[in-house]
Amino acid sequence: MKNITEQQILAAAPNPAAAANGKKISKSGGFVKLYKSADETFFMGECKGSGKNPYITSADYIDPANPVFRCSCPSRQFPCKHSLGLMYEMMSDKTFEICEIPEDIVRKRSKIAAKNAPEKAPEELTPEEAAKLEKKKAAAAKTAKKAKSAKLEKQIEGLALCEKAIKELISSGLGTMGGTSLSTYQDLSKQLGDYYLIGPQRLLNSLIFEISAFQSDSNEIHYDNAIDVLEKLYALIKKSRVYIDKKLESGDVSADDDILYEELGGAWKISELEALGKCEKNVRLTQLSFWVTFDEGRKEYIDTGVWLDLNNSKVYLTKNYRPLKSLKYVKADDTVFGAVNVSSMAVYPGEGNVRVRWDGAEFSELTKDDFAKIRAAASKSINADAKEIKNLLKNAMQSPLLFKLVEFSQIGKSGEAVILKQPSGDMLTLLDNPELELTVERLSVLPNAGLLENGVMLCGFFYDAQSRFICAQPLAIIPNNENSVIRLLY
Repeated sequence: MKNITEQQILAAAPNPAAAANGKKISKSGGFVKLYKSADETFFMGECKGSGKNPYITSADYIDPANPVFRCSCPSRQFPCKHSLGLMYEMMSDKTFEICEIPEDIVRKRSKIAAKNAPEKAPEELTPEEAAKLEKKKAAAAKTAKKAKSAKLEKQIEGLALCEKAIKELISSGLGTMGGTSLSTYQDLSKQLGDYYLIGPQRLLNSLIFEISAFQSDSNEIHYDNAIDVLEKLYALIKKSRVYIDKKLESGDVSADDDILYEELGGAWKISELEALGKCEKNVRLTQLSFWVTFDEGRKEYIDTGVWLDLNNSKVYLTKNYRPLKSLKYVKADDTVFGAVNVSSMAVYPGEGNVRVRWDGAEFSELTKDDFAKIRAAASKSINADAKEIKNLLKNAMQSPLLFKLVEFSQIGKSGEAVILKQPSGDMLTLLDNPELELTVERLSVLPNAGLLENGVMLCGFFYDAQSRFICAQPLAIIPNNENSVIRLLY
């Protein structure tokens, strides 16, 4: 029987409730018949439903990293609870009768294969086919270039409007935030969408939120937050105008690997990143931390995962954006344990912990060698890495959090502060970042005090405005004497 783990089921499920319902169906004997193909690439079941006829649900593993689920039920969830129930049946080693792969599945497989088949090589084309293809590509490129140029020119207009409004706010002084009329900025925010400036629009919405909150409770934290947003917005406007002007002057308006493309609101496709060479092949990753936040400016939930590439020791991020207006249609990410094997991983432009994405993966257990690689990836000297950390955190176009593995010999209190000490003698203050859940206090309730000695910690580095020091929030511990990951945030 094909090896199915609960981790695979949870990763495939649109939400935890769907997986739980699928498990209930399996445990309660909901499947009356089970079938599989002789090569174990196709599985099918008849599941009792609300009507007199059972639902026919199937799982096609012709591509193991991208299984295709189908079901005759009316559910809009994908995969539905019946498909997940079928996976639980497979995991439980239930008896599946051997069957022929249905003709409609064979046809669907053929269509998918044809769609994914590579184009003919130039030498395989007839002269007529080559000429026709070249003409078609030239026409498409001309149309696309014209549309992209018009979009960039529109963005320049919008950036000028936004810059004017920001300069007026700065010249009047942020001390006037309490009396600022929000309607002007709200109207501008709506306009920015018409100028294809989704990134600046989100930042402006964040500024509006901070001003509104300050007018409501007069808490100085909103004043500080507004300054941070303004700094990034102003930097984005200035750099974007230079970036767009250069593209228009050169005539090369195609997508490139500049981080500003996404910061302005562009959305990368995996195929586009791969075409730019921004991809890694045959990657083995493990997730070290996971959390969900809500972004007021974007009006969406963001599922964030911190991953270590076990091949090159780089720390990457995954980001899954779930807008409020389409929350029930977007699958939520979740904590992932063990190792994830990816044949092709797209890597977003940027510095520090860049975002990555992939379609399809296979799961496996972490090995002793994997844990050795996690420990080997840890920084031996925070002082030696301090300059790199500071430069990345000072960049207004980068995330205010930098994630890094750090070796430690001891973690304990020094007065009221919690300090991480390295074998090298370097020390680091552990502090909670206001953007994340509290984790420092969880260090004091670990089941084994020995976990605070001789290990590796995943830290989220940030600049603490109050102390004016670079601090770090503890996110996970990897002990030296056992092969496990103790997550403080998951």
